[in-house]
Order: sequence, then C-alpha cells, then structure tokens
Amino acid sequence: MPNRCVQVAVNAPIRDLLTYADTFAETPLVAGQSVKVPLGKRHVAGLVLNHEPNTSEVDSEFKIKAVQSIVEDRPPLPEQHLKWLNWLASYYLHPLGQIAEACFPPLKKKGRKNTQDQVLPDVAVSIAPTLSEGQATCYQNIRKSFGRFESHLLFGVTGSGKTEVYLHLIDDVLKSGKQALVLVPEISLTPQLVERFQARFPHQIAVLHSGLTDRERTDQWWSIVDKKKQILVGARSALFCPMDDLGIIIVDEEHDSSFKQDEKLKYHGRDSAIMMARFHSCPIVLGSATPSLESWNNAITGKFQLQRMPSRIAGRSLPDVHVVNMRDIRQARKDPETKPKVTGNIDLPFWLSEPLYEALVATLNRGDQAALFLNRRGMAQTVQCIECGYVHECPNCSISLTLHHHSELHCHYCDYGMPKKDTCPSCKEPGIQAVGLGTELVENDIQILFPEYKTARADRDEITHRSHLEDLIHRMENRQIDILIGTQMIAKGLDFPHLNLVGLVMADVGFNMPDFRASERSFQLLTQVSGRAGRHSEDPGQVYIQTYNPEHESIRNAIKADFESFSLSELKFREELNYPPFGRLACFRIKGQHLDKTEQTAQTLVDRAYHLSQQYPQHYGGIQILGPAPAPISRIRGKFRFHMLVKATGNSVLQKFCAQLISNQKWVSSGTKVLVDIDPLNML
Repeated sequence: MPNRCVQVAVNAPIRDLLTYADTFAETPLVAGQSVKVPLGKRHVAGLVLNHEPNTSEVDSEFKIKAVQSIVEDRPPLPEQHLKWLNWLASYYLHPLGQIAEACFPPLKKKGRKNTQDQVLPDVAVSIAPTLSEGQATCYQNIRKSFGRFESHLLFGVTGSGKTEVYLHLIDDVLKSGKQALVLVPEISLTPQLVERFQARFPHQIAVLHSGLTDRERTDQWWSIVDKKKQILVGARSALFCPMDDLGIIIVDEEHDSSFKQDEKLKYHGRDSAIMMARFHSCPIVLGSATPSLESWNNAITGKFQLQRMPSRIAGRSLPDVHVVNMRDIRQARKDPETKPKVTGNIDLPFWLSEPLYEALVATLNRGDQAALFLNRRGMAQTVQCIECGYVHECPNCSISLTLHHHSELHCHYCDYGMPKKDTCPSCKEPGIQAVGLGTELVENDIQILFPEYKTARADRDEITHRSHLEDLIHRMENRQIDILIGTQMIAKGLDFPHLNLVGLVMADVGFNMPDFRASERSFQLLTQVSGRAGRHSEDPGQVYIQTYNPEHESIRNAIKADFESFSLSELKFREELNYPPFGRLACFRIKGQHLDKTEQTAQTLVDRAYHLSQQYPQHYGGIQILGPAPAPISRIRGKFRFHMLVKATGNSVLQKFCAQLISNQKWVSSGTKVLVDIDPLNML
C-alpha cells in the first residue's frame, strides 16, 4: 500500500473532498494539479487540493483507490487561484470539482492556430491623452494602493471618462511587470471597447467571452497563461482563467445584472472579483455611473474607497431630459379640439408622443442620429381574443406568447413557437388581436413615418452572433443608420459621436416587477440609456422619457441624474425590511415535473428550515424564513417552480444555515430538485 494520499475535488455533484492514493513515486502530485480518478464505475476529472496523512493513519477497512493519471494538457493552478476556488465553493455552496472545470479551455493546446487576427482587430496605435483634473485625482488615489488589496468605487457620470482612468492604471501595472484583468458585462464586449484597449496596448490584449469559438477561446486562454499577453478583457467567466501575477482587477459597469450567473454555479462576477483581488493582494476598481446599492453602501460606510467623477469630459453637458406623460397624451387625443398637431399633420401610432416625434424630425433634419429604446422584443407583448379574452400561453411556461413578424408566436423562455391564427381556439370567433408593444412594431411604424431614413433594430431576434453586433456598430459609426431601435443591448457601453437624441418609448416596463430591486434596476436603466445621448456634442443631448407614471421615484431622480438622492430613499426602504445591503438573502428554488411533488418538497423544505432555526436558536434565532410560494413565473420548460427565501443578518450565519439545510437531500421527492442561490439577483 502506498504511503502518500491526496485529497481530490472530483467533477461530480459531491461537495466533500475524496481521498486517493498518490502512486507517482518519481514526481509526487502537487496541489492544483489536474488528474483523472476512478469514481464508482467511471473515471472523472479531479483537482488535487492537498495531501492526506499517511495511509497507515486511515481506517484500514477502506481500500483507497489510486489516482489514475495526470492530465498533462492542464497546467497546475496557482496557489491564489486554489484559495479563490475554495472560497467560491464554500460561499456559493457548490462542488469545488465542478467549479474547477471552468478554469480550463475547451480544447487541447496542441494543434494551435493563430486566431489572434480573427478575435482582435487591427487598429492604429493611439497615444494616451492627458487626464482631466477629475480623472487625474481618481487615478492618483487608486495608484497609491498598488501592491495591496483595496476596493475602489469609481463613481462617474456617463461620459466622464472612466475608461481612460482604467487605461492609465493598466499602463502602470504593465510597466511593473504584472498582468491586468478587466471584466465588463457580456453585452459591452463590443469592438468599440476591444479596439480602444488594442489601440493603447497593441499585442498585449486577450479576450474571453461567449461569442468565441472553442479554438479561439483555447488560444486566448493560453496566451494569458503563457504570459504572451498581459491584459485579459472578458465577461464574468474570464475570472476563471488562472493568472498568477495580477496587479489590478477592473470591473466596469459593476452594477450590471449580467455579472450574476443564474445556472449551475450561481456566482456574482463582481463579488468574486473582489475576493480574487484579496487573494492576489492587488487593488480592484469598480466603475459605474449608477452603482449597485451594495457597492454604494460599502463606499459611504468606508469599506470601499469612493472616487468621484461628477462631470463629463471637456465640460460637456449631461443631456436635457424631458418627461412625457402618456396619460395626458392619450386624453388629449380623444378630443378633436385638444388633439395635438404635428409636422405634416399626420396620425401618430399609439406609442409615439407628439413631443418625441417632433424631436425625431428636428434631429434627423440636422443630420444627427436617434435611438429609441424599448425593453421588449417582438411585434406585441401578446395576442388576445376581443370576444372572450383568451390569451395564448406557452404550454411549457406560465407566460404569454409574444407575437413576432405578424404571424409567429414565441416563448422567450423555452423557445416554443406556433403560427398565429385569426380564429380564437377557445370561442372559435375571428377576434385575435395584438396587445402591447415590441421593438419589431416600433421599427415598422418608424419606417412608415420616416421612409427616407435608414433604420436598424438591435435585439436578440436580430443580433444572434457577435458579427451582427459588430456590423451594427460600424454602420452606426459610419452614419449608415439614422434611427436605431433596440432593447437593453443598446443601453450601455456604446458610444456613438452623432447620437444626440434618445427616446425611451415605454419607461414603465419593469416598474412593477415582483422584486425588491425593481426601482433600482429601473433607475439604472433610465440613467444608462439617457447617457448615450450627446456624449460628443457641444450642445446637450436630448432625452425623452415616455411614461404613464411620471411621478415614479426612478424617473424623478433619473431626470436630474441624481443617483445620491435615489440611493438615500431606496437604502432607507431596504433597511426597514432588512433587505440587502443590510440583510443577507438566499433563495431556495424548488423545481419539478409534477406539481404535487414539487409543492410537497417545498413545504418539507420550509418545515425543515423552521425546525433547524428552532433547534439552534443561539445560532439561527435571527433567521427569517419566507414561503414557500409559487415563483412569479410558476412554470418554465415544463417544470413547476416554488421559492423559499431565507434572510439573515450576516454572511456566515446564512451560509451555515443553508449548508446545513441541504447537506442531506434524501427527503427530496424523486424528479424534484432543490437549488440554493446565495445573494440572488433574479427573483422571477
């Protein structure tokens, strides 16, 4: 029997480390090494964590299986990366061996081709501009923390030049011989951003995001691990690429919800990046014009260093924001005497107000570009029978189908589709009509109103590949598009010199979502979309917000771009209800194919939670248990869904409680799953 044993995290739904014999006498296994190990009747990937005591000290009743082989294609993970993986597994209650798989590229290194040219564009080298006074102050303040862990919140209005501060900091990091990691929301990984980094640091950039092929992803991964490149720019998954010499981490648009993963490992990219910076003893910069309330609270309480940039570059003005009360518009249109008149004396579609139409006419006449934002795809939100009220719903999800192309009904959750028919399947009468509004309908109406101008639509139906978005951006930059119509895809990260009018077609979408973060998200979206207007103009850009709720707090504060006033009232509301950032939250999601079994499992989970909190009042006395209740979308892809929320005052208490609650799942009904989401963002 061998004398050495190692603990291995296996790629399986097992949270405990397993012990295996190390039979590699000449080159003993080391922590961070990838191996193949036997598990039951199969062999799985595993990650060596540490050495066990001599086998003589292990119970002799158990036969210890040997590690089968070392995976030569995978280099050992650095010590800091292992510590970070351990933290992820512990914090998010997920098997470490499954997490570790994300640290490696999809293909083998051999047979590499140079895909650098396809992934990164050739651009002219640019010279760093002189920083403004505000930029220079923030840059110097952050630079002082080089070589140690410190979190900075770079709070700058849209167009204030946060990216230039990042570039100056990265330049210093590279000169010190270290690497830099830049995380941006997936949607912001556009040619604009990558080209700007590539122009400043030619041949130093690697990128990682979901739009790459497996070969491109593999080559980009190795270029960082082999240190042929010094800067990694990527979406949240770029965190898993092992970098052992990090000098700085930057998280741009840190408030963005796409940093949170909702499937499998439910981690938050921003929070995980903060812990990575801690393990690497380097500073981290979180940038946003509309910070998350968690980060803002950390800044005003001194946990983060707050760096302010309250003005746009070159003294340019923030846009003028006009709020259009659609209730007044609809009322005025009912009476021929009060009906507003517009240029050309034409009838406008129901969704377009006279003020926004006139602004569009003036903008286009000047030769400027306009963007119309609506956070809803398709021709209409749904279709409904005017005779009996029947609404087409998805057979797999508890949600209505959306009309596309005038003739197709689609579910945006499971991709179920069916042709639209004029006859109602319930009452058999010919009365099926479109209800609501989508980007496709907006585009059709705009083409009728402005036939001589070029329009384009940016939503998930039109932009299905990164090349589509690249093409759209270049057409906007080259002024081949006059009016851009889009969803969240155009809300952030994009910078068009001639875009001077932004219209928010229906700002109310999202106000009344069953989620305590609804107001925060609405304010962020309104401010970010507004910030696209007039970024390069000497005159202020123009923003029109069409709404049925002009008195809504998100709108009142977005008009003035007043984040601090908004945060003051919103934090007060959160504190009263013990919601984050004051309390900690976990969401248990119970999913199953059978309603009765799923509901029974949910009730059993709640009963166990109450029993656990009462059994250990000294530890869990402050725990709050809410539910079970059907999820707001109670069925997706044929599976019924229930939620249970757990509130606690601190992280450690919440994690211990949740870990204890799901440590044994023998009580879970067959065909049913219980999943836990620590710090949930998506409450639907």
